[in-house]
Amino acid sequence: MNRNETCDNIIKIGTSLISRQGFNATGLDAVLKEAGVPKGSFYYYFKSKEEFGLAVIDHFAERYDQRLNTFLDDEEVTPLNRIRNLLESSLARLEQNHCSKGCLIGNLGQELADQNERFRTRIEEIFASWRERYAACLREAQKDGSLDPELDAAVIAGFILSGWEGAILRAKVMKSPEPLRDFIETLFATVLRKNR
Repeated sequence: MNRNETCDNIIKIGTSLISRQGFNATGLDAVLKEAGVPKGSFYYYFKSKEEFGLAVIDHFAERYDQRLNTFLDDEEVTPLNRIRNLLESSLARLEQNHCSKGCLIGNLGQELADQNERFRTRIEEIFASWRERYAACLREAQKDGSLDPELDAAVIAGFILSGWEGAILRAKVMKSPEPLRDFIETLFATVLRKNR
């Protein structure tokens, strides 16, 4: 493996371990051992554990942006169904891992927001970009008449993001997808009920 491939591999392994254990509980030695990289060479790839953590956050955000593109840009599907399909797909993924991982960005936000300003700022930027993606989809629904045009799309998008992240947290605690299912059903029965 060349330097970039090795660095990418360390980030992927770090993403997986941090998703399960959290940032502070994930030792660099464990990441390097799993990556097959000598202990002393971490600083060849990253200036600090903080830089490594930011790289993991960016890696996860890039992958999640691809998921958002797949679902929210699908013009074959109505805007509200794009959001529903995204949430249903996320529910299926969480069920597959038995509600054990949750959302890495949400997990790290809870763990690190009060400990590290660089992490807090980057995580907030990611949440803001996700909220804007939802809002853009909601504005499309308002244009096509399927959502009340009087609603503030940005506020509703923030509500969806906050509610979904909270449902993920509860699903992890309960080890059950029930909060996620309840959130999806309630969201589409009330806030995103089709405009008549």
